[in-house]
Amino acid sequence: MAATIDRSAGQAGATVTEGRRPVDYVWAAARIAIGWIFLWAFLDKTFGWGFATPSDRAWIAGGSPTTGFLKGTGENALGGFFSALAGQAWVDWLFMAGLLGIGLALILGIATRLAALAGTFMLALMWAAELPLANNPFMDDHIVYSIVLIGLAMAGAGTTLGLGGLPIVRRHAWLK
Repeated sequence: MAATIDRSAGQAGATVTEGRRPVDYVWAAARIAIGWIFLWAFLDKTFGWGFATPSDRAWIAGGSPTTGFLKGTGENALGGFFSALAGQAWVDWLFMAGLLGIGLALILGIATRLAALAGTFMLALMWAAELPLANNPFMDDHIVYSIVLIGLAMAGAGTTLGLGGLPIVRRHAWLK
């Protein structure tokens, strides 16, 4: 007889056979997809593979990964603050470390809580830099991604199709 685990969160009679539910794979796919968005941004800005960053503006060619976006915020509500950060080496390094760390953590399924926190913070800053929004009073993709990141952390999405189930991850809360 298969063991059952109550995953009902208070819903009477809702038990499933031990293992993964279909929703676990949906969360895992969302985790990997958003992880790839962060990791790809890091790779393209670093090497200038021509998708969003031309090779002559690559970070390894001396380009600044933050200048294009932040300089373009000058006319926005918080543009003065964000424009002043454009091209500063410490901002470039923090931004790129964030993209790499968040991307790898999400793809690997480790430290997903930390990645969700850092990613939400980074996305909130990017959202604020674009205020006022052109197409909606407040909602855009930065907020939607943030909501998904929080859902990933709450769902423990690193354990399905990821390394979040490793004993070392289970033993250390910061790696979950």
